[in-house]
Amino acid sequence: HLVESGGGLVQDGGSLTLSCEASGYTSNPFSMAWFRQTLGKAREFVAAISARGSLTYYADSVKGRFTLSRDDARNTASLQMNSLKPEDTAVYFCSADGGWSKITRSGGDYWGQGTQVTVQS
Repeated sequence: HLVESGGGLVQDGGSLTLSCEASGYTSNPFSMAWFRQTLGKAREFVAAISARGSLTYYADSVKGRFTLSRDDARNTASLQMNSLKPEDTAVYFCSADGGWSKITRSGGDYWGQGTQVTVQS
């Protein structure tokens, strides 16, 4: 069970932090990732963090602006998004588990319901 929070409306150049809290998983720790999707487009990889946080991987479109971190004590992954642009507007989904290769390509075995991020120009 994954629950996202932190989405909202922000101005161009602003910041938001998305959080994903995982519960009920027997495999701990596990890789976690964020994807995003806009209407009519395929889900797009944003960022991933490995099971113990030693690896992070970002899409080129967000590299240098977004930072993904995790707190295993709280089973939470947080995506700090800075210098937001209108093209970052999307529904952001948290995904977990499934192995590093899988989660960085198509997502993990589990998905949250998504949280809307809107960046106004």
